Amino acid sequence: MDAVVSWFQNPMDEHSSRVVAGLQNGDPEVLDGLIEEYQHRLFRYALSLTGDRSAAEDIFQETWLRVLERGRQYRAQWKFEIWLFSIARHLVIDRARRKKSTSLDELMNPEEGEPFEPQAVNPSPFEDVRDAEQQERIGQLLTLIPAGYREVLTLRFQEDLELSEIATIVGAPFSTVKSRLYRGLEALRRMIERKPL
Repeated sequence: MDAVVSWFQNPMDEHSSRVVAGLQNGDPEVLDGLIEEYQHRLFRYALSLTGDRSAAEDIFQETWLRVLERGRQYRAQWKFEIWLFSIARHLVIDRARRKKSTSLDELMNPEEGEPFEPQAVNPSPFEDVRDAEQQERIGQLLTLIPAGYREVLTLRFQEDLELSEIATIVGAPFSTVKSRLYRGLEALRRMIERKPL
């Protein structure tokens, strides 16, 4: 039985070890593989935070540059996508701070102060053709939700991350993430009830 368990664990351990070694040594092949694997998810996340395709492209590129520059800081016990999304999130916050002299608390805490509101988002190219109209409508409604709620909804339902992983990315307690998820879903539900899909 132990042989079966180790057979299933070794490919993941080997992949994680290869990623750590590659990032710490600045191996371009490892970075290319990571970009190939995570490019769509990272771009979709950046687009959901910025609401602007051009800004999302900049964040996308800056994030991969940071991964290359700070690869020595990555540890095997971390899930790579959590580390990657955390880098992107901090870059979005830094960009928003430079654009507008608003405190970080006001940017990411929709309960206090004026939340960061990006421009309208066009439908994602990843949407299924059959659901294109409905997805577009939901995307438009999401732009009306405060950024803190929208971020949690994106990470949970588009990126399929656990609430504990989202809490790590956004740097907030688990209970705050649950609250933002609930409030974001409630806000979305109320808007859908007012104007059905």
